[in-house]
Amino acid sequence: MEFRIFRILTIILSFFFLTGFVPILSLVGPGVTAVTSGNIYKASAQFIINQKIEKETGKSSLTLIKETLVEETHKKNKKNSFDEDLRQLVETRIKMTRQKLDNQNLQKLLKKRIEVTRSILDLNNITQ
Repeated sequence: MEFRIFRILTIILSFFFLTGFVPILSLVGPGVTAVTSGNIYKASAQFIINQKIEKETGKSSLTLIKETLVEETHKKNKKNSFDEDLRQLVETRIKMTRQKLDNQNLQKLLKKRIEVTRSILDLNNITQ
C-alpha cells in the first residue's frame, strides 16, 4: 500500500517538474503557509499579492526584493566610497596644514633664538 502511494506521488511530481509546469511553484508558497499556519486568508492574500506583483513588474516577488536589496547595497557602497575619499582628502589637508604650522613655529623659534643669542653676545651693536 505504501509503495503504491509512493509510486503515484512520484509519477505526479515527475509530471509537474518534467513537463515544465512552473505555475505549481507559485502555489507551493501559499500552500505551505496554509498548511503550517492553518490560515487560509493569509495564504490566499499571499498568493494574490504575489500574482499582482508579478503582473505589474514581470518579476516574482523574491526576484524583485533581491534586485532591490542589491541596488540599495550598491548605492550604500558608492556612498561609503565617497565618504572614504572625502575623509582621505580632509586628512591630507590637515597634515599639510600641520606641517606648514610646524615650519612657521620653527622659523619663529629660530628667529627668537637668534635674537637671544645676539643679545647675549651683544652682536647688535657690533658692525663688521
